[in-house]
Amino acid sequence: MTAPRARAAHALDLDPERVGNDLAALVLTVVELLRQLMERQAVRRFDEGTLSAEQEDRLGTALMLLDERMDDLCAQHGLSRSDLNLDLGPLGPLLADPDPQGW
Repeated sequence: MTAPRARAAHALDLDPERVGNDLAALVLTVVELLRQLMERQAVRRFDEGTLSAEQEDRLGTALMLLDERMDDLCAQHGLSRSDLNLDLGPLGPLLADPDPQGW
């Protein structure tokens, strides 16, 4: 009698809306990871002084616009940035705390 229950517990949820939302969350997680890596690289280059003033302005504007677009996409799919963070167990969270320095 436990076989149908066990099978039901492992059944896939194929609700098209949920599958679409889960896929959106996965894609946004990857985009957020890449955005954070680009931001860290930009900060490193700012600190090293390897960018011209024009490059700093353009890079800063691009990162700001990307950050705003991420907020828009998360809102569009009913997600928050914290929803995108995956727990990697002993390794900790995948993503850094969003906006730890208030900028």
